[in-house]
Amino acid sequence: MENRKELRNWLDAFGLDHPLVIAGPCSAETEEQVLKIAHQLKDTDATVLRAGIWKPRTRPGNFEGVGALGLKWLKKAKEETGMLTTTEVANTAHVDLALENDVDILWIGARTTVSPFIVQEIADALKGTDKVVLVKNPVNPDLSLWLGAVERFYTADIKNLGVIHRGFSAYEKTKYRNNPEWQIAIELQNKFPDLPLILDPSHIAGRRDIIFDLCQTALDLNYDGLMVETHHTPDEAWSDAKQQITPETLVQIMKDLKIRKEVSESEEFQNKLSNLRAQIDVADNQLIELLAKRMRVSDEIGKVKKAQNVSVLQTKRWNEILGKMVLEGEQHGLSEEFILRLFKAVHQESINHQEKIMNA
Repeated sequence: MENRKELRNWLDAFGLDHPLVIAGPCSAETEEQVLKIAHQLKDTDATVLRAGIWKPRTRPGNFEGVGALGLKWLKKAKEETGMLTTTEVANTAHVDLALENDVDILWIGARTTVSPFIVQEIADALKGTDKVVLVKNPVNPDLSLWLGAVERFYTADIKNLGVIHRGFSAYEKTKYRNNPEWQIAIELQNKFPDLPLILDPSHIAGRRDIIFDLCQTALDLNYDGLMVETHHTPDEAWSDAKQQITPETLVQIMKDLKIRKEVSESEEFQNKLSNLRAQIDVADNQLIELLAKRMRVSDEIGKVKKAQNVSVLQTKRWNEILGKMVLEGEQHGLSEEFILRLFKAVHQESINHQEKIMNA
């Protein structure tokens, strides 16, 4: 698969003067609910109505969707409002039913993306379709797996493709339901700059109070659109209530968001940017040199430990360093999350160096 301008054709065809907005409830609950939300979204920036029809949960026993019946509600909402519709498909039976009910956009969920077997089956079922297919990132932070799923649809002659960034699962608790891992989406964007990239802030956040900030970050990073879970009474939603917002809140978010220009022709801007980027380059080189120096010290520590037959991992010392660095980072305006990630990576590299010396 190669980057081509044509990858954007389906999105450009909408002729929007704002980012693409896909909005609607996490789950279709009743016909009345779907139609009410659709009509409240009809005259907003939302172009596409979303609703989960099949909702298998991480653990059984919770509401798992109304099933195929909900597709008729989506179809009726489309007829009444003119909005396009989208839902998640996780197997070929879902695909057949969605196509029968004229769903415009099909998305592949994070749990499906992780399985090349299922993705291939769905790609084969959609072979040559003119429907738009959006692929969510896999639950684990694996860019190759994400791109591999996209390539399977591309190989099946599906020309209208895009990706949805919904964050990645992590064992440790953070302020996010799913860690955004922005650098993975940025790397995908660098490889395929014309492949439409959409943010799903609802699943990254897990709570509604940080939806706006995530949307603004996405626009700052030149994302093409947003998929926001929207419900007329979110606190009463049958699934994922905490991360859904009202249509009124969505309207306000779209008003408040700042859409950045990708470039500026201002000579003053270009000069300032070049100067600041030069400073970044110098700092990055110094950072690499400092890290290399630290690893040379780690090598020496490894030699001392080997001579005395002392274990590589010193948990007490590591916890002391981590606590100290978190406090130091805060004083310099660096978040605890960033410091933890940075020093865990540095610590692991130090262990790798010392292991080589111990086992040489």
